[in-house]
Formats: sequence, structure tokens, C-alpha cells
Amino acid sequence: MPSEGRNLEDWLDSWLRFTENTEPPRLFKKWAGLSTIAAALKRKCVFRLGSERWFPNMYVVLVGPSGTRKNTAIRPAKEFLEQVGIEIAANSTTRQQLIRALRKSNETEVDPETGAMDIHSSMNIFNSELTVFLGYKNLELITDLIDWYDCDDNWRYETKHDMGGGNVDHVRGVWVNAFGGTTPDLIKSAMPSEAIGFGLTGRIVFVYEQKRGGTIIVPTYEEDLREPLIHDLHEIKMMRGEFKAEPEFIDRWADWRIECDNEPPFDDPNFSPYLERRPAHAMKVSMLASASRSGDKILLAKDLDRAINILKETEVKMRYTFSGVGRSSFAATLSQVMTEVGLKKETTLKDLLNRFHMDIDKLGMMRILETLHAMGFAEIIQKGKDVIIRAKEEA
Repeated sequence: MPSEGRNLEDWLDSWLRFTENTEPPRLFKKWAGLSTIAAALKRKCVFRLGSERWFPNMYVVLVGPSGTRKNTAIRPAKEFLEQVGIEIAANSTTRQQLIRALRKSNETEVDPETGAMDIHSSMNIFNSELTVFLGYKNLELITDLIDWYDCDDNWRYETKHDMGGGNVDHVRGVWVNAFGGTTPDLIKSAMPSEAIGFGLTGRIVFVYEQKRGGTIIVPTYEEDLREPLIHDLHEIKMMRGEFKAEPEFIDRWADWRIECDNEPPFDDPNFSPYLERRPAHAMKVSMLASASRSGDKILLAKDLDRAINILKETEVKMRYTFSGVGRSSFAATLSQVMTEVGLKKETTLKDLLNRFHMDIDKLGMMRILETLHAMGFAEIIQKGKDVIIRAKEEA
């Protein structure tokens, strides 16, 4: 049964049914739905546990080669947010304009339980080409995004003036939620290699897919669900105040934190900061899972289990995100070979050499294939004089 005021039992499940007959991978659609819920909640909701606090903002980046339907997953999410009156930052803007937009987005909220007034500046960034939005190795904006993720009560910055000198201004109640798409090659061009494995990448959930979800000749939405989804997104937008946790949620959280430390999903220095922030990602997704099913702001153990399962599903391929980034002269070609093997599922060394003969020789190709084998991405099978390269199931 839907909760009070809702038309649907669960917003995210209904979103997946609404978009089922479209071509993006299901995981892209799932994170589009989660990012939409986050966008509607803004900084109006918070969960506190001891000295820690979490807001429901996330940085989510869909990663895949051209043709994986990243924009097709993002577009309906933007349309739904516009339908319920939630503004989205401009697709292309300067750092100064973005800061100005964040400062002007301030709203005053009243906590329904305590009556306390709070000012927040909440901004949503939904961009199908997120690396274009970031610009070419824009370290200032990358630093800003690192700062904004943690939702400081006051964020200070220095404004410059044409006549010289400047003022220190501040934004009250920062909250930024970002959802976008990119390719492995664009990550390489937009993000400096020294930034990989540090601040910003730890705050991003990278959702990697090699190919689109399927071929659908006439993609359609489940139109019967459109109005109920818009209605319930309005209800989610009206949520404000503190989330509370049931005792079973806290017990499950304690158990999983130990599991999280003892059994990391992968051992990759590029993702060390992500692993440190993995609990924060899980807590934020738990809040989104709760808001998806009800407006009661109660965190249940099943919300955390759902969040953990979504993260685990995403982490299976996450480590392929930076396949085209690195100091190795083969880094870019490795990413392209991954795409070729992932799409074909099975190919031969001869075919790969014919395909990439302008970029790499046989010795270099064998080094790439050995790397993909060590990553668990592909198997190398000697069959007579032929060398077969077969993608593993998860690829």
C-alpha cells in the first residue's frame, strides 16, 4: 500500500518501470531515479548520528563509451525536476556564475518539529556532458565541488573586482547535488591525472557500463505512471526536517561498517578515497531509499540493505572508470580495447591488431591484454594458432 499522500508504493521502483522500455542500462536508470529524489529533497532534510550528519546530496557520474545512452538516462530526470519546479544549473557556465547562482538559490525553511528557521542554498547540476561542464582541468571548480559536497553551514570565497582588491563573501547552507555523464576518454582530458585518487573522485559514485541496455526499435515510457510519479515527486519535494533511525537500522549499520572495513569491494589505489567515503555514500542512498517509499523520514534496516546492494551492484564495474587515465603510454588504447572486447564479448588477437594497428604493436597489445586479464575483465585463451580474448560475464 502507498504511504499517506503517495500514489505509488515506491518511487524508484516505479521510475524503473516507467523507463523500462528505453535503451540505457538499468543501472544508469536506477541512479537517474536516485539522483532525482536527491534533487527534490535538497538541504531540507538531514540525518544525525552522534557527532556525524548526512545530507541527501550525491555526485553521480555515468561513465561509458559513446552510444551507452547516458543522455537518454539523464534527460527524463531533468524533465521531471522541471515539472515540479526544481531549478537546474546552466549546462555551460563560468565558476563565478556558478557561485553566484548558488548564492542566489538561498531559501528559508522552518523545521516542522522544532520550528527552527534555517537558510540553505541548494543547487542541482544535471549535465549529460559533465566533463564539458567542469572544463579542461579546472582545478578551481574541482576544489569548489570538493568543498560543497560536505554541505558546510557557511562557505566563504573571495570575490574579485576590476578596480583591484576583493571582498570575502559567503554562501549560507551549501548543498550541491550533481548528476552527469562522460566517457573514459573525456575523464582523461578534463581531470588532471594527479586529481585521480584524491578529493573529488572519492566523493563521486562512478557508474560504469560498456554498452547500452539493449536495442529497442521504438523506445517508449510507461505513460500511465507519469502523473503518479510527478505527484509523488511533489510529495518528496515537500519533505523537510530530520530523519530518524529505527534500532534495527543502527544495528545493521554497526555490522556493515565492520564488514565495509574488512571486505572492501576492490583493491585499487585510484579508489582509495571512495572506499573511505563508502559509508557516507551508503548513508545518503539509505535516506533516498527511505524517501522513495515514504515521507515519514524513518530509516529502516531494509533501506540500508537496499543502499548497500545498489552500491555493490555499481562497484562491480566501477574500477574500469579510469581505464583511459594514467601515465602509461598505453592508457588510452587500453580503454578502447576494453570497449571493443566488452561490446563483442569475444574476439581474437588478430582482429584487435587489425583494429588498432595505427596505435599499438603486437607486444604492446599483449601487455594490454595481460592487464585486462589481471583486472579480471577478460580471459586469454590459446586455441591452436589463434589467441581468443573473451570478456568475463560481469563485463
